[in-house]
Amino acid sequence: MIKFESVSKHYHQHRALSDVSFSIEAGEMVFLTGHSGAGKSTVLKLAMAIEHPTQGHIHIHHHNITRLSRSRISAFRRNVGMIYQNPQLLMNKTVFDNVALPLIVRGYRYREIRRRVHAALDKVSLLSKEKLTPTELSCGEQQRVGIARAVVSKPEILLADEPTGNLDPLLSLEIMHLFEAFNAAGVTVLIATHDLSLIAQMPYRMITLHNGNIITKQKHVEEEVA
Repeated sequence: MIKFESVSKHYHQHRALSDVSFSIEAGEMVFLTGHSGAGKSTVLKLAMAIEHPTQGHIHIHHHNITRLSRSRISAFRRNVGMIYQNPQLLMNKTVFDNVALPLIVRGYRYREIRRRVHAALDKVSLLSKEKLTPTELSCGEQQRVGIARAVVSKPEILLADEPTGNLDPLLSLEIMHLFEAFNAAGVTVLIATHDLSLIAQMPYRMITLHNGNIITKQKHVEEEVA
């Protein structure tokens, strides 16, 4: 489903990633961790085809996305949902409108938009707040709106960049349980986070980066595999 083959990424004189290789199977949930600046965000940008590698190849759905044309990249991104630490919501729009935005851009009819938005909001327990604006929500609720927007297009892959960075431990765990629910429904999930205490509570594989290099690939924080 996601495969990096000897991927390096350089920004001018800065080496963000160096010879990174890993694979994530379809339907798997994996944590990507490491210190600030280790290369986690770069991995997600490469997987989303926002950035292109300096060297190496990236395969998503058996397609080499490093060779996709600009028009095909747009189509590819429809199968990938992206979630950020700051959900980047439109504060003057309603919750409904924020979640509906990707569908509006793609030209869906209103009846289908309404059905999908309501289903996505129901999954994150915010259907009753569809008419509110993000300014009327808590930080945790705003993050859930961001998650609903990411899944409203029914992507096969979810990428999350420090999705609990602004939340307290209890809310962080609630957000992780949401990701678990989507993963249980067959969505492949890759979450970048530096919160080892949160990862330790969950039985998923962990890939650790240090200065742009992979140093461990583990089944769990305390159980390394070769």
